[in-house]
Amino acid sequence: MLQKDGLRIHPVPAFEDNYLWVLEDGRHAAVVDPGDEHPVQAFLESRGLALTAILATHHHGDHVGGLEWLAKRWGCEAFGPAGEKIDGLTRRLREGDRIVVPGLDVELSVLDVPGHTRGHIAYAGPNLVFCGDTLFACGCGRLFEGTPAQMADSLSKLARLPAATRVYCAHEYTMANIRFALAVEPGNAKLFERSLREAAARAAGRPTLPSTIGEELDTNPFLRCAAPEVVAAASKHAGRALATPVEVFTAVREWKNGFR
Repeated sequence: MLQKDGLRIHPVPAFEDNYLWVLEDGRHAAVVDPGDEHPVQAFLESRGLALTAILATHHHGDHVGGLEWLAKRWGCEAFGPAGEKIDGLTRRLREGDRIVVPGLDVELSVLDVPGHTRGHIAYAGPNLVFCGDTLFACGCGRLFEGTPAQMADSLSKLARLPAATRVYCAHEYTMANIRFALAVEPGNAKLFERSLREAAARAAGRPTLPSTIGEELDTNPFLRCAAPEVVAAASKHAGRALATPVEVFTAVREWKNGFR
């Protein structure tokens, strides 16, 4: 995969807890999931950058609300999922497609990761993945359009990426997710260590992202549906024995939906 030296990735905050990820090399930039054009445009102007590409993972407004404005302002390519209606896209992608991000010479491969929405995609590159609202730090997205089996399969695709892969998800939900994860797996020492580290980051005003696939495999209950403690906790919460990882995932997701 191609990657130019000097590529930097920045979280641009938007709304209450979104991160709009900007990739840049000092001259050109691409933005992932621009839900609001204003903070993106301000960031570009502050750095003297030209926007050369937009990457959308799914159709929700907090991910594409600024896409049309930015694409028109900069005359740049706008990539997004083939299976969803998103106005302003110039190229629609599905699993197996590869793109070289215009202006940045970064090659990304596309994964279909439905569950949160029907056509959700992720962009996987050299030691990184932009996964939108499918995989979160210590959590996963709600199932607005897909099925538990779809989401479990999507998460398994992401889980098979190299452990060092940096996970750029779209929301700062980490501390709330960790509180739930500790309810599921209170005996997980790596999870407890992570809770302390991420709390310190937030207290210092730093993002908790990106995480890594390896860290998620160690601490994220939605990627640990075969772990004995997660199976036992999910079965107890469901009030019955759960026989498969998909059943465990379904129970954990329903538990998280009502967790306060």
